[in-house]
Amino acid sequence: MTEIKVPELGESITEGTISQWLKEVGDYVEQGEFIAELETDKVNAEIPVETSGVIKEFKREPGDTVEIGEVIAIIDEGGQAGGSSSTSEDTNEKQPATEKQADTKSQEPAKQEEEAQSTTNRPLASPAARKLAREKGISLDAITPTDPTGKIRRQDVEAHQDKPAQSKAASPQKPALTQSADDPTKPTEREKMSRRRQTIAKRLVEVQQTSAMLTTFNEVDMTAVMDLRKRRKDAFLDKNGVKLGFMSFFTKAVVGALKEFPLLNAEIQGDELLIKKYYDIGIAVSTDTGLVVPVLRDADRLGFAGIERGIGDLGKKARDNKLQLNDMQGGTFTITNGGVFGSLWSTPILNAPQVGILGMHKIQMRPVAIDNERFENRPMMYLALSYDHRIVDGKEAVSFLVKVKDMIEDPEQLLLEG
Repeated sequence: MTEIKVPELGESITEGTISQWLKEVGDYVEQGEFIAELETDKVNAEIPVETSGVIKEFKREPGDTVEIGEVIAIIDEGGQAGGSSSTSEDTNEKQPATEKQADTKSQEPAKQEEEAQSTTNRPLASPAARKLAREKGISLDAITPTDPTGKIRRQDVEAHQDKPAQSKAASPQKPALTQSADDPTKPTEREKMSRRRQTIAKRLVEVQQTSAMLTTFNEVDMTAVMDLRKRRKDAFLDKNGVKLGFMSFFTKAVVGALKEFPLLNAEIQGDELLIKKYYDIGIAVSTDTGLVVPVLRDADRLGFAGIERGIGDLGKKARDNKLQLNDMQGGTFTITNGGVFGSLWSTPILNAPQVGILGMHKIQMRPVAIDNERFENRPMMYLALSYDHRIVDGKEAVSFLVKVKDMIEDPEQLLLEG
């Protein structure tokens, strides 16, 4: 028998949640095949088997939290798919008849006990649900399962646990109870937060509690960028095999501004500032499981085509849940574009330990004063820069954002290659 353990996934990852088993008990698997999908704080990983054989047992269930190195399944190298192992069959065949009879007699009490248990109306429940119910002193008979098969899951126990607390808390307030009884029951649905969503929630709260975050705003006229893009997009695509988007312009502008205002490319470590001389730009990507921020490495060394290709590759990996831990580590500054969802104005939250994040927004036609007598409708975008005021002063933050604005409104200076 071989134990399948949760493998090492990175220094900062100590546990994960089994999101689903990719095989069934009794299936034959080849060495290297993936047996389970594990969701961690940062990435989803598939767990391979280290030896070929038949899956004999799953130690944990989907939704269970497991630690690195924990045994989650058992593989029988000599087993046959859908049957018992050949080693046990061979041993049974070689066993003398007298020993077989003795074994049969010794197994009878256990068999009778199993039969007695099966005749009772014992609720069908997962090991995790039974454990939690025991810990909380809850009878499984009192729990209503949500699983179509009738199996009680951990979340069913958690949902049931909340009911007594709610009724006990409400009991002293008799008028409220009487009033609520006259109203129809409101439909609700309880859904467990994914591990990634829990981590996102925790980190967003932490960064606001541990930093002096402020946001400054400006607006940029996108006319020049849009005209340039319109003129060059076909030739750019033919030459590079990738489309020319807005993100490459903003990435170039951000790198240029960071070189002029280096404290926005720094982080606080104790009582020291770590000022980084490289430019690894985080690009926020929205996925079905939450927001992730993969990192575009050495953005200062990339041309427009390299930036667009890199962002496209990272975005695809994020949406396909194929990001690795090293794809999201070590960013120095982040860009997020809420404009793709129609956001006109927002306050982005820092991606700690970074001290700066640029928020792009929806491009919208607005009247702009050209001089004292003329107005023109121009494609305008609001920009937001959130920064850590502990190390970045207001003057520096405003100047950084103005620098980005100036380069976007005069994009010819950015087109050094691409």
